[in-house]
Amino acid sequence: MPPVATRSVSLRTEIPGPRSRELTARREAATPSGLYKAHPIAVAHADGALVTDVDGNTFIDFVGGIGVLNAGHTPPEVVAAIQEQAGKLLHFSALVGTYEPYVELCERLNEAAPISGHCKTILANSGAEGVENAIKIARAATGRPAIIAFDGGYHGRTLLTLSLTSKTTFKKFVGPFAPEIYRAPFPYTYQARNADGSLVDEATYADTCITQLEKMLLTHVDAAAVAAIIIEPVQGEGGFIPVPPAYMRRLRELCDRIGALLIADEVQCGFGRTGTLFAMEQMGVEPDLLISAKSIAAGMPLAAVTGRAELMDKVPIGGIGGTYGGNPLACGAAIEGLRVMPELLPRASAIGAAVRERGAHWSAELPFIGDVRGLGGMMAIEIVTDRESRTPDPARTQRVIDACLQRGLLTMRAGLYTNCIRLLMPLMITGEQLTEGLDILDEALRSVA
Repeated sequence: MPPVATRSVSLRTEIPGPRSRELTARREAATPSGLYKAHPIAVAHADGALVTDVDGNTFIDFVGGIGVLNAGHTPPEVVAAIQEQAGKLLHFSALVGTYEPYVELCERLNEAAPISGHCKTILANSGAEGVENAIKIARAATGRPAIIAFDGGYHGRTLLTLSLTSKTTFKKFVGPFAPEIYRAPFPYTYQARNADGSLVDEATYADTCITQLEKMLLTHVDAAAVAAIIIEPVQGEGGFIPVPPAYMRRLRELCDRIGALLIADEVQCGFGRTGTLFAMEQMGVEPDLLISAKSIAAGMPLAAVTGRAELMDKVPIGGIGGTYGGNPLACGAAIEGLRVMPELLPRASAIGAAVRERGAHWSAELPFIGDVRGLGGMMAIEIVTDRESRTPDPARTQRVIDACLQRGLLTMRAGLYTNCIRLLMPLMITGEQLTEGLDILDEALRSVA
C-alpha cells in the first residue's frame, strides 16, 4: 500500500501493519475471545487527538477511549499532576485513613454537581462501581428494593449493572440476573412505531412513554416499592439519544410523587461532553444522585457518586467503599482535569455544530443516513437501509467503520441495533484535525453508497 499523507493522518503500512498483527495475535492467545476489540491495531503512543500504532501509522481519534479522553490523550497538565502525585503517594486507601487529593476532589464535585444544598461524594474505580454504589445508596435511603431502568440503557457489566443494562448482546449465557429490576420504554422516537406500524409523532411520544411507565406501577411493580429511577441523560451505548427535557421533568415529578430517587447516570455524557460539565444542567432538572466516571480523571480509572448529604449518609458505616476507590493518582488527575475543563466546554458545542453541518449534507445526499443526533460533542450517525422503512443496517455501519480505519480515522459502533457510528473525539481536537477527520468520514460514507 503506498504511503498516504495528510496534515495529521500518516499511514506508512497496510492497516493493520505487521507489528499490529503480531501483537493482536499475542492478545488473542493470552486473553478470552469475549474481550471485544473494535479495531485490529496495536497502539504505541498518543497525544491530543492523534494515536500512533506500533507500525508508525498515525490516526485521528474519534473514539476517545469510549468517552474517557475528553481532555485528550496525555494532556500535559494531567500527566504532570500524576507524576507529582506518584512521587508522594501511590496508594493508601480511604478505608485506612485520609489523604488530601480524595477530600479535595470530593469537595470540588460537591460544588460542581447540579444538585442544590449540601452534597457529599463517594469515589470508586469504574462507571459500573459508581452505578452499584448509587443503587445501594438509593435502597438504603428509601428502604425500598425496586429499581426502574430503561430500554436501550447501558449501566455496566457487573451482575447488578448488567441487570440494569438493556442490550442482550452483553447478557448472553451469564444470567440469572439481579432481582427487582424493571424496564420502562425510553423516548427513542426514530425507531419507535405505533401499534399499526406507522411512525410515532415525536411531539407526543414522550407523553406516551410516561403513560406506559405510570402503567408499570400498576402492572409490574408497586410504586411504594420503587427506590429509584436510573436514566442516562444522553443514552450512550443505546445510540446517543438525548432525553427530551420535558420527559426528564416528568420523571422528576413522578419520582417526587411516589417518593423515589432520580439517578442520573452521566458516566459517558458527563464531564463536558455535551457542552456543560454535566448534561443534567441542560435538562432543567436536579437529580438526587449523579454518577460520573470515564472522563472524570482524564484517562485514569475513577468514578464518583454525588448526591444530597441526607441521602448519602443513609448507608451504614462499611456499606460503601473499596480498596482502590479514590486512588491518589486518579484523584490528582481528576483535580487537574477539572481545572482545564472550563476551556473545553465551548469546544464541545463547536464540535457538535460541525458534525450537524456535515450531517445535513449527508442526510440530503445519502439515502442510508437515517438520523444525525446528539447533544454537544456527543454525536451519532444512525445508518439504515432506507429512510422510509428505517430498517437498521449494521452491516453497512461496519463497512463505514472499516473504511474509516483504512483512511486513518478511528470510529466505533453504538446503538441497540449496532447501526450507529458514535463520535467521541477529544474535545481539545484542533479545528484542522476535526475537519480532516470529518472529511475522511465523508469519504468513507460515500465509499459504501
